[in-house]
Amino acid sequence: MKKILFVPAVALGIFFASCGGGSESTEAETTTTEAPAATESSSSVSGIPGIEDEPVTSTIDLTGNDQMQFNKTLFRVKAGEEITLHLKNIGTLPAAAMSHNAVVLLPGTDVQKFGEAAVTAKDSEHIPQDMLGDVVAHTKMLGPGEEDTIKFKLDEAGVYDFVCTFPGHFGTMRGKIVAE
Repeated sequence: MKKILFVPAVALGIFFASCGGGSESTEAETTTTEAPAATESSSSVSGIPGIEDEPVTSTIDLTGNDQMQFNKTLFRVKAGEEITLHLKNIGTLPAAAMSHNAVVLLPGTDVQKFGEAAVTAKDSEHIPQDMLGDVVAHTKMLGPGEEDTIKFKLDEAGVYDFVCTFPGHFGTMRGKIVAE
């Protein structure tokens, strides 16, 4: 008999608890829905996680290492201003095995297709000549300890991918420059 009364009492308690929770859940959902809209409107480029935390810069300092990584993968710049990009290969492996460059691509460029085409473009430092129209700027291909500095402008606001085009590197050695 005690079990028969206990089950309905527990069910009734759960029912009342869930009714009260529904009201709080609606408020939480409203808050959650409003927060992303505020974030998107405060950032000139949405969809790039962490961009709001990046300071606007005109100097991009990159290093490439023997683990096929750039030291930094996100930059924020002003559209139309001159940008200085400095790349240094801090690796120690021989150039034939582990060279690096930085190639800045126009927004909308198919990075996968570009990277695949770069594999066979050895004579042009792995910059596919039939896709030069997609390239904003690029450094030289650098062996261990070498460095290069280039200057360029990103005339229009947008998201510009940058990659290393040494064979096999574009999959992990890539980043974004957001021009506002």
